[in-house]
Amino acid sequence: MDSSSSQQQLQLITPEDVLESLMNDGTVDAIRLKIITQLKANEELKNTTIKMVEQSKVLNTPGAEKQTKRELFDALRQELETSVLEKASKSVWELILDNNGIGKELNETVERVFCRLSGREPPLFPPSIEPRQQKGKEKETEESGGKEQDSVMDNSDSSSKKRKFDEMGTEEGTDEVASRSNAAAPSRLEDSSRVPPPSAKS
Repeated sequence: MDSSSSQQQLQLITPEDVLESLMNDGTVDAIRLKIITQLKANEELKNTTIKMVEQSKVLNTPGAEKQTKRELFDALRQELETSVLEKASKSVWELILDNNGIGKELNETVERVFCRLSGREPPLFPPSIEPRQQKGKEKETEESGGKEQDSVMDNSDSSSKKRKFDEMGTEEGTDEVASRSNAAAPSRLEDSSRVPPPSAKS
């Protein structure tokens, strides 16, 4: 019993196993319909195809207007089928690889089926740590920027304080000079009062 259970646990799940499960439960058909619907709604692909038909040799050959629709269709398909299918295939792969639309849904569905078949718990891959590292770098940048701003503010404050101190010193010096001038003024007046008046001329 133990050996059989261990063999079951060691059994590898192949891509074919996952695909078979997706085909059996109808997931493949549902995704195919979604892709076809989006291809029909692809205006760029539609306009490109119309332009290719209008510029085709079949329609621009003299006497094309005399051919039946069936004959024109067969001739157009023979001329444009390969190039049109290449552009359509490119659009399909863009849808499959889209991380926000059908591609995301397809990845999640395959992962869910694989986990169910293998007995594992989703998600198979842990979230990427790059966003966290990026956030850490942004935080460090913000902190360093904040420190630089604080340093600039401190220097500005110290400069303003120094200017205020110098202004205070200048004002005190001016007040002292003014007070000394005011104190010297009475003494000059007193000295001038001691000068004898000029004698009257006879």
